[in-house]
Amino acid sequence: MSPSASSGRPRLAVVGIPANRRVGLFQDAVRAAGLPAARTVSWLEVLRGEAAFLPGETVRIDSPGEDAEVDTLLRGGGDPTRVEGSARWYARFTSAVQEVARAAAVAGATLLDDPRDIAVMFDKRLCHAALDTAGVPVPDSPTSGPDAGPVRGWTDVRRLMSEHRMPRVFVKPAHGSSASGVLALETAGPGRIRAATSVERDEEGRLFNSLRVRRCTTEREVAALVDALAPDGLHLERWLPKASQRGRVADLRVVVVAGRATHAVVRTSRSPMTNLHLGGSRGDLDGVRAAVEAAGGSWSAALAVCEQAAACFADTLCVGVDLLPATGWRRFAVGEVNAFGDLLPRLTGLPGSGAEGLDTYGAQVAAVLRDPSHAVPTGDGLRRSRRAGDGLTKNDRTKNDRTRNDRAIDSP
Repeated sequence: MSPSASSGRPRLAVVGIPANRRVGLFQDAVRAAGLPAARTVSWLEVLRGEAAFLPGETVRIDSPGEDAEVDTLLRGGGDPTRVEGSARWYARFTSAVQEVARAAAVAGATLLDDPRDIAVMFDKRLCHAALDTAGVPVPDSPTSGPDAGPVRGWTDVRRLMSEHRMPRVFVKPAHGSSASGVLALETAGPGRIRAATSVERDEEGRLFNSLRVRRCTTEREVAALVDALAPDGLHLERWLPKASQRGRVADLRVVVVAGRATHAVVRTSRSPMTNLHLGGSRGDLDGVRAAVEAAGGSWSAALAVCEQAAACFADTLCVGVDLLPATGWRRFAVGEVNAFGDLLPRLTGLPGSGAEGLDTYGAQVAAVLRDPSHAVPTGDGLRRSRRAGDGLTKNDRTKNDRTRNDRAIDSP
């Protein structure tokens, strides 16, 4: 047992961007719990090899985003709105997370986030495969799993769509976030292709994220975007028809803390991407619960799907699960699991979750206070979680693989 666990009052540290709102909200939660402020270790210190922790500290790893200097060190480019460079970002980021784990092990500190979990969540292909192997309902995908090959460009995308009978797909950069570089792509016969995306090209052909979703209506334009994105790695998944609320497509971000779904927000949009920074807006959660129950489904079963997904990353205290409701509100699938999916300011916990009255950060602090063993030992004692699917044979996985196109689970 670590010193922080034996004392009953953990000494917290957070790796993040010191002036970022994420760190600020976490510090607010720490103070509200009556604990001393968490010691902040900046991502710049980590990337410069200067990170150090104290014996017995419990360390939270937070996002390295929204800092131009950090992004330059990770991506290698000078503009954080650039889309290219995500493979380089991923390699450098996961290496930096390993450096955090190494420094924590040297000091005898513990982590609230597992480096291996983070590495999987930031590769959409690996994340999808982990969920699928565990029996979590996910959209069909030809780019995850042991037999999947690389997507080298538009020719491969067209071939995979045809072979897997997927006329509508999401094409996603393997290491992207916040819908960066995503194309919602559909075909309607020979030569009829259209896509929705927030990617823009400048005069020199470089790709940038914008704050608006635009339409591409020619194969030539779509092919050029896909070919430009492919070197960083691409993930394809079937575009599932989603339920709607007040004429807008809807999905949910569900935060799971210590294995329990604690917070949920509905995101609605007139475009296929529901991200709030792309014009999405918060929907009516009570309305979603009512729609699920009216359809003969179960809201608790929907939350259980999120908890099942989070169990694939059992060595990480908190994850954000993107839950996709199918048309009719009876079936649900998991789109992604996010390592830093807890930025939901002012949102308090779900009734019966144990986090009532707490925001997502407060729920995490409360979980650590209730059970300090949520911290993951570092070094030789690093705990290996029983991730669903670990050690399964191919035949075992096949048994789990019910008709995949219908795996968007029916609530009982």
